[in-house]
Amino acid sequence: MDLFRRLTKQPTLELDDIQAAVLRARPEPYFGTHAILEITDAAAGRELLRRLAPRITSAARWDEPVPAWTVVAISYPGLEALGVSEESLASFPANFRAGMAARAERLRDTGPNAPHHWEFPFGTGRAHLAVSVYAESKEAWQEAVDGYQRELAQVAGVDLLSHQDFGATGFNVFGYRDGFTQPAVEGSGAETMPGDGRPIKPGEFVLGYPSETGRPLPMPSPSVLGRNGTYVVFRKYHSHVAAFNRFLHGNADTAEERELLAAKLVGRWRSGAPLALSPDRDDPALGEDPRRQNHFKYAEDPRGLRTPLGSHIRRMNPRDSKLEILSDLRIRRLIRRSTSYGDAVPDSEVRDDGSSRGLDFIALSARAIDTVEFLQSEWVNSGNFAGLDKEKDPLISNQDKGAYFTVPGTPPRRVQGIQSFNTLLGGEYLFMPSLSAIAWLSQEPTA
Repeated sequence: MDLFRRLTKQPTLELDDIQAAVLRARPEPYFGTHAILEITDAAAGRELLRRLAPRITSAARWDEPVPAWTVVAISYPGLEALGVSEESLASFPANFRAGMAARAERLRDTGPNAPHHWEFPFGTGRAHLAVSVYAESKEAWQEAVDGYQRELAQVAGVDLLSHQDFGATGFNVFGYRDGFTQPAVEGSGAETMPGDGRPIKPGEFVLGYPSETGRPLPMPSPSVLGRNGTYVVFRKYHSHVAAFNRFLHGNADTAEERELLAAKLVGRWRSGAPLALSPDRDDPALGEDPRRQNHFKYAEDPRGLRTPLGSHIRRMNPRDSKLEILSDLRIRRLIRRSTSYGDAVPDSEVRDDGSSRGLDFIALSARAIDTVEFLQSEWVNSGNFAGLDKEKDPLISNQDKGAYFTVPGTPPRRVQGIQSFNTLLGGEYLFMPSLSAIAWLSQEPTA
């Protein structure tokens, strides 16, 4: 898990200007809040940024524990509401300017996942600022939330539209260990773990640095706005855990068989142990070991006999798999800061209790929007990347009637009755500016 990484080299990134979420890992257990704000007065929005700036944590000394940290991200309508110049606004990518709701077709967000079903305020153009607090204890979490709320209460012209608390022990509501296997970022100073491979160029994650192409990626102008910033994709899902349990009970007779099928769907056992290293039974010690849990490849498993080709983790990071759709995997990596909300459900429970629970998928990178659109279109909602015809991701896709999942073998087993185990409740494309960019945004426009 990332919290075991150490600072072993001198960082070359400007960490004191980069927001903490880029490099600081979630603790275990963790507590937090996601809040969405609307700016109804530009001057008030700038005043709130000035007030929040001292509370926003940088990535400096990301390896040292802190009780809580606050991060801020801004949507394109939010930049408009702050009075950012037309020239600067035009320098942002077209899909960021359009917003997630307008990109629903590309994302395959249709049917129950379509924007007209989303929770307020997602997709309305009113979600301007996202403020998130991550903490290692309830006390630190509440103190940080109280702090930003005090600042918000002092500013007329910025309204709180939604407030969602989250927290977990490190396992999501389906009972799987979550939040590890993050990419190694060159220049962060972090030690590399077995299975990381060569660290990825920093410009893939933070604007203003060389990318895998050897050149920095285009960034918003002026440079004070773009440099040391990154893009964020936020997608909130409701998880149908009881339906997942019913599926397992309907397709496996014993507890051991159900756990194996669950592992085949994900590519890991619930402990985090990968099927690639432990194909026949769970190994909790392996799942907890950051030096072993990610140290595997798929080249020696081309048919997916250990880790099915269509399993969730193999779709999200195919590693050295042979792909039907050619893609440079090093520019498809994402830093994930996803969070779970609501209570977990025992694997024996097959009746839905109607409670709110699920996952806030949060992805960061300089190409985050392009990458998530590619993943959603080509790898989540399509079998094309591994020659699986109509099969989709077994966890996060919008499944069609009659959907199935193939467990390779001799003969292969086609498991019927796969359904949508997560429903999209909404999302936004955001820009996470540097600390100096936040100071710049808080000033009166000069043009």
